[in-house]
Amino acid sequence: MSFLVLGALALAHAAAPTISVDSLLQKNLQARGGADELAAIHSLRLEGRLLVNGGQLTFQWVEIKSRPDRIRQEATLQGLTSISAWDGTESWRVNPFGGRKDPERVPLEDSKGLLEQAAIDGVLVDAKSHGWPMRYLGTEDIDGTDAHKIQIDRPGGDLEYVWLDPDAFLEIRIVSRRTEHGVTVEAQTDYGDYEKVGDVYFPLLVEFGPKGGSDADRAKVLVDKATPNQAVDETIFAFPVAK
Repeated sequence: MSFLVLGALALAHAAAPTISVDSLLQKNLQARGGADELAAIHSLRLEGRLLVNGGQLTFQWVEIKSRPDRIRQEATLQGLTSISAWDGTESWRVNPFGGRKDPERVPLEDSKGLLEQAAIDGVLVDAKSHGWPMRYLGTEDIDGTDAHKIQIDRPGGDLEYVWLDPDAFLEIRIVSRRTEHGVTVEAQTDYGDYEKVGDVYFPLLVEFGPKGGSDADRAKVLVDKATPNQAVDETIFAFPVAK
């Protein structure tokens, strides 16, 4: 190989941008709107539709988040409403579609998926704030896009893999690998249709289900209205107390 070719290769290598977790987190934060703008979102209310069974059933959907890491999700169909909530300490649900109309507490082992969604900041900022280990795994093809892949080591041995669009640096897919009752479970969530809510970009299209599952196993949330910093009655996250 000639000195000219070697020199060109060395120059190309020197000019190649360094990709690290920290650089990707910074680009992601900037793409979202900025650290101060994100921190200014104290609560977030999303209203729209939840499509399940391959779109054969459509629920009215409401999701409310409030700092720090509280979440409540409601799905309503034909006058019945299911509820899943986390108040920062414990999780509970109401599942009338499963024949359970009274609220019931949910073990932490069965609440991991809900807890992963609770942070307003999103998984990357949340992981950074908690000091969870993260590492860059290179790029991987996601539906024709060479997306940046980041691994997050959550407490207890669970893992999350996050893919960022190489141009927008916004999350396009997250795969959670967690242990539930001794069994490894993988859930995949795809994100799209980012819109500015307040001064921060949030995904208004979310598709989720078991990794590798069929279309019938996946659900889709279409957000029609997003409201930041609406006053929230914090008692809605807590397990209902009988009066």
